[in-house]
Amino acid sequence: MLHAVGRTEFDHAVIMVRDRLEELAPHFERQGYTLSDTAIHNLGSWNRLIVLESAYIELLGWPPGKPPARKEIADSPLGLEALVLRTNDAQATYERLRDAGFAVNPVQVLKRDAQFDGQVVEAQFHTVRFAEQPVPGIRMYFCRHITPEYVWTPALMDHANGATSVTRIDARSPDARATAEVIARVADVPVEAAGEGWDVLLGNVRLHVAQDAAASQPGLVALTLENRAGSHYTLDIGL
Repeated sequence: MLHAVGRTEFDHAVIMVRDRLEELAPHFERQGYTLSDTAIHNLGSWNRLIVLESAYIELLGWPPGKPPARKEIADSPLGLEALVLRTNDAQATYERLRDAGFAVNPVQVLKRDAQFDGQVVEAQFHTVRFAEQPVPGIRMYFCRHITPEYVWTPALMDHANGATSVTRIDARSPDARATAEVIARVADVPVEAAGEGWDVLLGNVRLHVAQDAAASQPGLVALTLENRAGSHYTLDIGL
């Protein structure tokens, strides 16, 4: 479910499970989340999704007993580790980031099988990834959905626990202002002071970067979700 907005949106968050997808996925199902079937990307990784109203949460890894097929995730730690932003024009996003001085790779095609109306279909994406991450400790990239109807399906968005949306993303940094300003520059959105930290104003969610002098580098900390009753709670990722 994509919005036509004038400000870059949060697309999805990645929980890295490495080669433990089959072991860790039931933790989320026990909490009442509906997970998509396991799907294998053309690049060799596999995933399961928690699909919400305007975003989703991806459990990402690779089959056990095999080496990680994607270089950019080979050294990713377990847990909440990537922020994925939405683009409606991957080539234009690539050119904007390149011209702004970021080390960015050309547009890449990502594909995987999906279930839709009882049939196996091919979900397609165009991604823009960085050769060098703008913020060490927070993996970021952009995703354009070519077939969003294969991701945002009513069945996958129906969760027994009533989960509907991500309302807030929390991060920390030894220099909250600098981290927030870089993320805002990547996303091309405003940033503002918020308490002792800084907020990055994405189109569909606020990303709050807290000042943490004890942190060795920036990192994602938590996702706040909302359910149908309007209650807010922190996602329990079990790691």
